[in-house]
This record gives sequence, structure tokens and C-alpha cells, in this order.
Amino acid sequence: MALIRELVEEYPFVAMDTEFPGVVARPIGNLNKNEYNYQQLRVNVDMLKLIQLGLTLSDEEGNTPPSASTFQFHFQFDLNNEMYAQDSIALLKSAGIDFKRHLDYGIDVEEFGEQMISSGLVLNPEIKWIAFHSGYDLGYLLKLLTCLPLPKKQTGFFEMVRIFFPCIYDIKYMMKSCRNLKGGLQELADDLEVARIGPQHQAGSDSLLTLHTFFRLKKLFFEDHIDDDKYCGVLYGLGISWNPPGR
Repeated sequence: MALIRELVEEYPFVAMDTEFPGVVARPIGNLNKNEYNYQQLRVNVDMLKLIQLGLTLSDEEGNTPPSASTFQFHFQFDLNNEMYAQDSIALLKSAGIDFKRHLDYGIDVEEFGEQMISSGLVLNPEIKWIAFHSGYDLGYLLKLLTCLPLPKKQTGFFEMVRIFFPCIYDIKYMMKSCRNLKGGLQELADDLEVARIGPQHQAGSDSLLTLHTFFRLKKLFFEDHIDDDKYCGVLYGLGISWNPPGR
């Protein structure tokens, strides 16, 4: 984290990805689609634990630091005691995640949250966050940063996002403005001819692919300019957005 603290001023674009134990609970009640999506996110994030976090840094042109650009953090996770979706854990095992090492050597999430608070990554409007279908990523990071359950209402969730992540771009939402683009991150990267480095479903590799895909999408479909009024702070699948400070 000390190295990230040194780099973020010169490399303020931060792509992220998380790996988590899937979805084990679904909300009930008369909810519209967006509210259903948020309540499902909330109950699962509150019940489950983060497994991996991947971060990749770059400057505004997509150039990465020569010293180190991608960071992958492995958190404590005990398959014998934690809740999880069996298919999600099987997928992560097939991607090479070693849960014995997570149990023996994983990072304590509360200690990591304290380090992240002082890293310059969060609570900083100069940092431009990038994610793909980012609701769960943000949910787990907010839980890690605050050590609190997520807000019961979606409005409270977006207020927390605005505080901790003042500028975030969700590639999945941006794709809605691009004709003929669909699917997940890997399909989008393939369509844009962005090569993956490292294994799929490892958070570090996925964050690096997220970064490269964002800048490729920005160049090919947005004339190298993202309209913050339209895309900053809007998360795919959730129904409330907010305007960045000063807008």
C-alpha cells in the first residue's frame, strides 16, 4: 500500500476488480428491478466476505507505472466457516485461487481498510475509478472501509459511494451508448481486441484488463472524451446516480 500511496498522484486512474463468494440470498417483496438489484447486493455483501481485490493504476492516457502497475490483495477466507455459493468457489478454484493460502496468510480486511483510508485512493476527487458492472465491487469496498453493513436504502448507498469514490466510471453502463457491444468484460475485451495478461477470474488480471478495455473503449467510441455529467457515478443495474462535486 505504501507504493500505491506514492504512485496515485501521478497515476490517478484506478481500475478495480473483486472476487467474492457469489450470491447466496435473494430479496423478497414487491420491488422494482433496480431496487431488487440493490437489495440483493446489500444482503449478500453484508453476509459474505471479500476474497480478492485487484487494482491497476495509470495516468490519463492509460500509461501504467514502470515500477509496478497491478496489485492483487488476498484476504483471509475460511471455506469451513464462511458462507459461499458452491459454483462461485469452484470457478475461483479453477482460476487458481488457493484457499488454503487465503486461510493461512490472507490479509485481515479491517487492517486493510485502515491502510486504504490513508492511501490517497479514497475520499479523493482526483482519483478516477474504473470498474465493470461495479455494484458488488463498491459494496465490498464500502464494507471494508467502514466496517458497517450497507445502507438499507439505495440512496444511502450512493451517498457513501459519492463520499469514498467521488468519480467512478462503470464500463458496463458506458456500453449502453455503444452500438453492437454486449456481454461481460472478457467478451467486450475480445471485441475491442484487448489482450488479457494473466488468468481470468483473478482480481489482478481482471483489473488490468478493465483498465486497458476502458481506454480502448474511450478511444474508439467516445472520441477520447468521457462526459462526466452523463457517465460519472452511474452504476449499471442500479437506479440512482449522483452528480460529482461542483456540477
